[in-house]
Amino acid sequence: MQKKINILNKKAKFQYEILDKYTAGIVLSGTEIKSIRNSQASIAESFCEFNEQGELFVINMNIQEYAYGNYYNHRPKAERKLLLNKRELKKLLKEVNTSGLTIIPLRLFLNDKGLAKLDIALAKGKKLYDKREVIKDRDNKRDLDRIKKIYN
Repeated sequence: MQKKINILNKKAKFQYEILDKYTAGIVLSGTEIKSIRNSQASIAESFCEFNEQGELFVINMNIQEYAYGNYYNHRPKAERKLLLNKRELKKLLKEVNTSGLTIIPLRLFLNDKGLAKLDIALAKGKKLYDKREVIKDRDNKRDLDRIKKIYN
């Protein structure tokens, strides 16, 4: 039995308002999947972008070099192609071009078959005052939970 790999983009829900979610496959080489299985990846600063042919790529995703990969190793910050249905790609491309929305990765995981999948989201950037509201609500909830714990 293999261990569960679940690499999250923790800042995504704070910086963006999530509108729609998709699960995409990733085209990887041999040493890249071995590094992901060792939890040696980060999607914190990454985003997704379309090329001229209408294919979706994840940019700035960091997968560290495999320790035993010698000269067969991959580049850590290479662009990696995402695999989605043609209908989903057309919908995402239309939304990005017309509405000015962005596509961000939320979670990198391995499915039951051992294949790497990426949860991506169509998102809209939050303004500064929206972020302040989130911080204020989180602090109020924490204080309320603390008070409840004292009186129970």
